[in-house]
Parts: sequence; C-alpha cells; structure tokens
Amino acid sequence: MAKSKTTPMMAQYNEIKAQYPDAFLFYRLGDFYELFNEDAIVGSQILELTLTQRNKNSAQPIPMAGVPHHAAQNYIDILVDKGYKVAVVEQMENPADAEGMVKREVVQLVTPGTRMKTTADAAKENNYLVGLATTKPDDYGLAYTDLSTGEIKATDLQSVNGILNEISRLETKEVVTANELPSDLQASLTNLGILVSKIDQQASEHAEIAFLTQHLTETAQKTAAETLLQYLFDTQKRSLDHLQQASAYEVAQYLKMDRHSRANLELTVNLRTQQRSGTLLWLLDETKTAMGGRALKQWLEQPLLDADILMQRYDKIGELIEDFFGRSALQEALQSVYDLERLAGRVAYGTANGRDLLQLRNSLRQVPDILAILADLDPAIFGELHSQIDPVADIETLISESITDEPPISVTDGGVIRAGYDEQLDSYRDIMTNGKSWLAELEAHEREETGINSLKIGFNKVFGYYIEVTKANIPKLDPERYTRKQTLVNAERFITPELKEREQMILEAESKSSELEYQLFTKVRQIIKDNIQRIQTLAANLAQLDVIQSLATVAEKYHFVRPTLTDEQTIAIKDGRHPVVEKVLGHQSYVANDVDMQQDDTILLITGPNMSGKSTYMRQLALIVVMAQIGSFVPASEATLPIFDQIFTRIGAADDLISGNSTFMVEMSEANTALQNATKHSLILFDELGRGTATYDGMALAQAIIEYVHQHTQAKTLFSTHYHELTALADELTALRNVHVGATEEHGELIFSHKVLPGPADQSYGINVAKLAGLPETLIKRAAKILANLESQDVSLRTAPMPVTQLADTATAMVTDDEKTSHEKKSTDNAQLALFDLPDPIDPETKQVVDELKNINVATMTPLEALMKLNEWQQTVQ
Repeated sequence: MAKSKTTPMMAQYNEIKAQYPDAFLFYRLGDFYELFNEDAIVGSQILELTLTQRNKNSAQPIPMAGVPHHAAQNYIDILVDKGYKVAVVEQMENPADAEGMVKREVVQLVTPGTRMKTTADAAKENNYLVGLATTKPDDYGLAYTDLSTGEIKATDLQSVNGILNEISRLETKEVVTANELPSDLQASLTNLGILVSKIDQQASEHAEIAFLTQHLTETAQKTAAETLLQYLFDTQKRSLDHLQQASAYEVAQYLKMDRHSRANLELTVNLRTQQRSGTLLWLLDETKTAMGGRALKQWLEQPLLDADILMQRYDKIGELIEDFFGRSALQEALQSVYDLERLAGRVAYGTANGRDLLQLRNSLRQVPDILAILADLDPAIFGELHSQIDPVADIETLISESITDEPPISVTDGGVIRAGYDEQLDSYRDIMTNGKSWLAELEAHEREETGINSLKIGFNKVFGYYIEVTKANIPKLDPERYTRKQTLVNAERFITPELKEREQMILEAESKSSELEYQLFTKVRQIIKDNIQRIQTLAANLAQLDVIQSLATVAEKYHFVRPTLTDEQTIAIKDGRHPVVEKVLGHQSYVANDVDMQQDDTILLITGPNMSGKSTYMRQLALIVVMAQIGSFVPASEATLPIFDQIFTRIGAADDLISGNSTFMVEMSEANTALQNATKHSLILFDELGRGTATYDGMALAQAIIEYVHQHTQAKTLFSTHYHELTALADELTALRNVHVGATEEHGELIFSHKVLPGPADQSYGINVAKLAGLPETLIKRAAKILANLESQDVSLRTAPMPVTQLADTATAMVTDDEKTSHEKKSTDNAQLALFDLPDPIDPETKQVVDELKNINVATMTPLEALMKLNEWQQTVQ
C-alpha cells in the first residue's frame, strides 16, 4: 500500500499545530476556519459540527470540520467557556498574489484568562488572568490583570491556602506559571476547574515588560508580573498599550476572608444558584456604569482597614443623601457614560471602530455636567475628587470634528470621517458626488452638439466610461474628438478628451477616498491611544463616584445609617437587619435585632430552635461589618463597630467530595483555620459546630473550642448551638454571654418570634420543626414518645444545664451518679444503658428483639437494611 503523501497545506497546518499542541487550531481556508485531525473530532462533538473528511479516497483520510469565518467568534467563545484555548490562524497574503502556499500565521491565542467579553451580561464582571511565581519555599508571587481594562496588581503570599483564597476572590479561570507548582496547589486548581498554562521562561528582556513592572520591588511579585506579561505578549500578538504599570498590594491591607467565609456570606455569588441575585452585591448595586459595577464588586471583595478612607466615603454618601436633586442629576449624567476602560482597551488593540469612538465622545460630553454637579456639593467633601477629574476635552473635540454622527461598522469602506475635516478627502468626495451630475450635463451637451438624441454615456469595469452611439449615427461624429474604445453589434463606444480626464478624476477619487479616509481614522485613533492613561484615570474617578452614588441610593432606599467606628473592641448595633433577607421579605416583615458586645465580651452563645433565625442573626452581623468596612452605611438604627482585621465563618452544612472530605471534616478544617489565624481584632461565626459526629464527641469539641477562643484567641465570636448543656459555661467563662432566639409553643404549634433575647433557650423544639416540615403525624407522635422516654431517663438529650466539670470529661462522665446506680441495678457485665423502660420479666417477643439487638453487627449493615430491621422489630413489639 502506497504511503499517504502529506500535501503542502497539511504540512503547513501540522507545523503550526506543533507550536500550539494544547489549543484548537482555527485554520483559515477561504471563507471558513477549518479544524483537522483530533481537533476536528473533539471540536465537532463540542460545537455540534458535521465531521467530514479531507482526501476521502486516500488510505488515511483526514478528519475535518469547519465554521464560517463571520460566525467564528461564537464557536471560539463556546470552546473558551469550556476551558479550552483557541489559536486563530489567518491568511497573511492575498491567495491571488501568493506564489506557492499562502502564508499563514497565528494572529491570536484566545484563552479563558485572555478572553475579552463584550456581552451586556459581562459588562460589570472582570475576567482576571493570574500569574504565579515561586522564588523560594513558602514565598509566592501572585500577579493578575484584566486584559480588557489593563489593570495589573501584584502581591506576596506565604501559603497555598493564601493563593487559593486570592484566586477564589478573583474568580480567575486561568493561571500562568513558569515554575512547577506544589502538588497540592496543582491538584486544588485542577479540582476547581482552573486552567494552568506554562511558559518556558520566568522573565523577559522585553522593554515594555520592564517598563510595566518597574515599580515592583519584591522579587516574587516582579517575577509573577513578568510571567503574566510575557504570556500576554506571546498570545495576543498585538499592541497592548492600554496595560497600566503594575502596582503592589498587600493582602493585610484589607479585611481578610478566606474563600469559605466569602462563600458562606454570599457576598457576590449565591450559594444555591451560583448567580448574583440574592447576594450583597445584588442589593448594593445601583451603579449606572459598567466601570462602577466592577469597582463596587472590587470594594466588596477587599473591605478596608483604614478608618480615614472609610470616614471620607461615609462623608460623600451622606452628602449625596442630603442632596437628592444633585444625586439624581449625577445619576442621569452617569447613565450616558459608556465603559471607558474597555473602550480604551479596544483603542489600544486597534479594534475600535467609528461607533466606539462616538461612545467615547458621548461619554466625555457628560464630564462637564458631572463637574458642575460636584462643584455645587460641599468642597470639603468632594473638592479633591473634583480636582482629580480631567474632562479630556481635547479628545472630545477631536472626535466631534473628525467622526461622522452615523459611522458604519467597517472602518475601511468609507463614510467614517466627517465632511470638512480634511480638504483632500472633501475634494475626492466632491468629485464622486458631483460626477454623476457632470456626466448627465455632458450627455445633454453632446446630444445637442451632435444632434444624436440616442447618444448616451455609460460605464463598465473593463472599459471604464464611454459614449455610446448607434452605427447609423456615426457619420455625425467629429473623428478628431471621438476615439473608438469598443465595437458592438449595433453600436460603437467612444471616448473624448473631456470624458477621459473626468474618468481619471472619478476613478482616482473612488480608489483613494477610502484609503485616505482609513488613514485619517487611524491617525485619530492613534491620538486617542496616546491619551489612554488620561482616559483610564478618568474612568477610575467616575467609577468611584458611581459607587458612592449607588451606596447613597441604597442607603436612602433601605433606611441605612452611618456607622460609628471605634478604637475599642465594642459592638453596639441597635435594630440590626440582614439587608438581603430584608429586601426579600420586605421592611415591615423583617424582625430587627440588637448586637451588644462590650469590650470584655468575647463570645455570644446562641441557642434556639432550627429555623428561628440564628444563622441569619450571625450573617447579618458579618454583612454589617463588611458594609461598614467598604465605606457603606449599614442596616440598623444605630451602629458602633471596631475595625475588624479578619472574618471567619462556619455556617451551614457542606462537604467537599472532590477532595474526599466529609461535612464534619470540612467543619473541623474551617474551625481550625479560624482558631489558628484569628486575632483579638477578628470576628468568628461558628454555627452548630460538632453536630457532624456523635453527641458526646461533638459536645466535647464544641466546649473545647469555646474555651480555646475564650482563653487564647479572644476574638469576637458568635457561637450557635443545640447543645443546651453548653449554656452552663456562662457560669465559669466570664467573657461568655448566653442569648437565644425566642419561640413559643401554642396548642402544639411552634411560633417563631425571630427575636434575640438574653439567656439560654429552654428547649430545642426539634420535633416541632419536623412537624412544620410536614413529616407524617404518626412519625411525629412516635418521636415525641421516644423523646419523653429519653428525658425521663435523663440520658444525653437533656435541657437542664450540666456542670461544666462534667461536660469536659469523657462520654462516660456524662452519665450522673444516679444514672450509674440505676444502670448497675438494671444490667450486668457489659450490657448497655437501656433507652426504653422494659417490663421485668419481659415477654418473649421483646426478648427476641433484645437478643437480636445484642448480637447484630450494625457496622456491616447498609442504611436500608438497618431501617428494614428496625421496622421489623417495631412490628414485633407493638
């Protein structure tokens, strides 16, 4: 069998593919992008394309699939959204002019971290690409950028967990590194679905990279930023002049929250739906610009520790609340401001068209109005921001003078540049516009001079302009003026000196007009490109102003108040509310609660039934703290707060099956993170710690954790529990106070007050909650009977407080002396404590069940088998 010969085209394809083995290669062939070999097989499945073959009749046909070039972006987006890379290969010369194979090159590598989303739903979202570098053990550099806006930030981190927390905050989809990452970090990134891309070198002598990283002094930060930038220049293959110089930040500058705490508090992502709706960001976002929306999210992700900056933000919000008309005018002006950051990015990329420049012009036209509004506000509060806003008026004037009001999408087909901007272009346009009327006048003149009424002037692409005369009228023509161009069956076509001159002018105008217009447009775009930094600075100032007006609008709408910051570790919140729950329920339906923790109060131990609002109460405190530390007013009638350095939460039950961790393991890991890292300036929220294991184990762990926080960490802590025995700790731990969420039972029905009251709860009301959930009535009655039996024997489910000394001992110490005596009377050897009162002597059926119970090996039974056996015993003893 003859070997299949590789064609020149496939040789070219294979050569390019070898340079991008981890990417789908979109190879341009005419009006299509083609995929070959494995790319075609996998791509056809993902993109739902028809899989065909190239060289069908050969011994080894090549799998092939294609997409139209004008629709390629949709297919690229699908692949990138699924975590793949796409290398776009374009024809670099006209096939008609090429000698041999058409030259082709990769013009862009689109990856999850470099994709520039332009859809409306992504306007207020960043797409961050992260660079990582390790210079020595436990010293990591992390840098990130959003290619669409050009911002670059870098920091140092000392642990894998620290890296994962930052990556989680940034919601990145791609990480770039030149190092081998630690195996646990690599595994975690893979589990999170984050693409890890590697480059060959850690640093580059690229002059632009050196310029962009010149202000970074720490080696790890600089290396990470260089890695990040090298990857961008390698993949984008175009101007990136909009990239801003990298700036350093320290994680310790901001309120620290690990990824679990962020998720538990639902700051930006709803735990249940994974959407923005139902989050704190959803509540606070009344921004009018895409830039402001992204800035608000950044504020929420990085609450501040600087009281001076927070006070300045409070002042601005208060001023805008007082000036309703000024705020309304500001909102109206901002509503007409487009996304300046991403417009600047498109200008730098060279992809901005006439309509983009009009959006920039229309945005800049709002700035004088915004400045006028700020000038009417208190200069002591808004004066500095007013002075920092550059209206970039020269660029607005340039665009107004150069770009027409209704430019086409294409910048190469003409119609972009305004009349009067360039004299030569106006001349060309005059020739093209007036050419037809001139030809009509010439036609009328020639008819009159020759007396040939059928004479006409026409045009075709081969012969150009001509005068057509029937053969019968040819003798009437002056042979010295009329030169024959073409002979037809019944007519002859001629040209005259006047027509020839005009033809040259018209054709030259048509060919050169579009070329000149494109040159003029690119010059305008270049001038704007030279002023990108001014536009980016303006965008940042307008984004800040937009966030302030948004927070002022929300504060007025939901009756938030300005918090008071204190240097003491005191929390005094009156009528505090969970802002998101309140928005859903309505202000009239939500029950407000106080939080009062004085300097010497460390722990609030919260008891009460399920569904009563313990978790909501805990979350609302954390959200009030976060809001206060982004500079927002807070949902309360009064609020005095310290500045917290960290928030740790363990709220709700969740496992981590991907990592092989159970709910209880996750619970203990998150508790450990808090206990190991919290300071006395931190806030800890622990919800039902210990419930994931046996009662005695859980209770012992819960008490030990409470004691550890009380004696060592001394962080402000809210600890909710169903272990009512723990309420006795208030007698011995001086910095612990009991509170409970009120509930009453009326006619067998449980009524929640959702009010937090002093002291411990009297009972758990678990069976009442089960009844509310709709469990069968027979089951509820049976549970009540079992509970009564358990309480009558005083086993572990008790409601009365237990002495602390006994609570801390082992499980056997949990049984009182009276119980031991009773137990010794009722059993011998190793018999267990009876859970139910049994008749003495017992009947044969019951004895049979007891005997089986003694001998059965529960560890070998499935849950279903255990339930079936339990049902069988129940039927036997009834």
